[in-house]
Amino acid sequence: MRSNRTCATPLAGEGEYALVGHKWFLSAPMSDAWLVLAQAPGGLSCFLMPRRLPDGARNAFRLMRLKDKLGDWANASSEVEFCGAWARRIGAEGRGVATIIEMVMLTRLDCMLGAAAEMRMALAQALHHARHRRAFGRRLVEQPLMANVLADLALESEASTALAMRVARAVDAAARDPAEAAFARVATALGKFWLCRRAAGFVNEAQECLGGAGYVEESMLPRLYRQAPLNSIWEGSGNVQCLDVLRALAREPQSRQVLLHELEQARGHDAAYDAAFDALPPTGEGEVVAEAMARHMAASLAILLQAATLLRAGSPVAAAFIAARLAAPMPPAYGMLDASVAFSDILERAVPSR
Repeated sequence: MRSNRTCATPLAGEGEYALVGHKWFLSAPMSDAWLVLAQAPGGLSCFLMPRRLPDGARNAFRLMRLKDKLGDWANASSEVEFCGAWARRIGAEGRGVATIIEMVMLTRLDCMLGAAAEMRMALAQALHHARHRRAFGRRLVEQPLMANVLADLALESEASTALAMRVARAVDAAARDPAEAAFARVATALGKFWLCRRAAGFVNEAQECLGGAGYVEESMLPRLYRQAPLNSIWEGSGNVQCLDVLRALAREPQSRQVLLHELEQARGHDAAYDAAFDALPPTGEGEVVAEAMARHMAASLAILLQAATLLRAGSPVAAAFIAARLAAPMPPAYGMLDASVAFSDILERAVPSR
């Protein structure tokens, strides 16, 4: 962002500027207005650029081409040139990143919710197929190994949905509750990193539950598979999220305190959770956390936060999730739950309500 070369020249009207520059990527070119970062005399600033001027004339920008993307075709993206486009500054000059980050918190939450929803839809498709497809004299869902895979996916889906809803609650309350605002500051980055990272592998596993049918466009799974990686790229890739977590924990003591308090509230319900909490890696405040370890730290915190959310919600699958994700090193693939897990109970809970 700091290397942004789009130029914003002040006009006669208060807070009005002319934008000149080129952007390789503009999301949603069909919109009526966009938030744009550009270099004003006082530094990088945030601007609202409308499609049409107040008198109804078309604003001075050109959409150069639409991007030929892997997926997300229903939501266009484009390359754009600003040719003296009229825009109004939002926030102070030189505070563009700080201004736009308020929007980014909401869109990061959107990415989390989208990833959790994709997982849930993929799981619903896999469950429906497994409950109706028969092989070797039994329905697929009655096959122990398939039941293991589906149950593991169900654990991941419920934990992801629970975390997304918890972060959404914090974002909703942020304007009136400083503690929830501090929690949302770090939890949106944690959840955005982890849920979006898990979604692509999750959807691929659900595809495999359908066999060849999951690779055919009629099944919906190919579209979900193309869409799944996008949420991890939008609004900052995984590395950006992890470094943001690192900064928040090191520079914003309240964010660190409320996050640890959130995790602490779940202690006493599960011995494996308590042990994982006690073994938590360094999280800032005087501790030097190497950037190279930022993903390790963010993943550990995100999984622990998922577990804490399930425990505090009294979820029946909390113990199974903790046993699979915290009590031992996380297995390299889905479907590797311990044989003692009650697969049928988890799957019964995961079946969409009628």
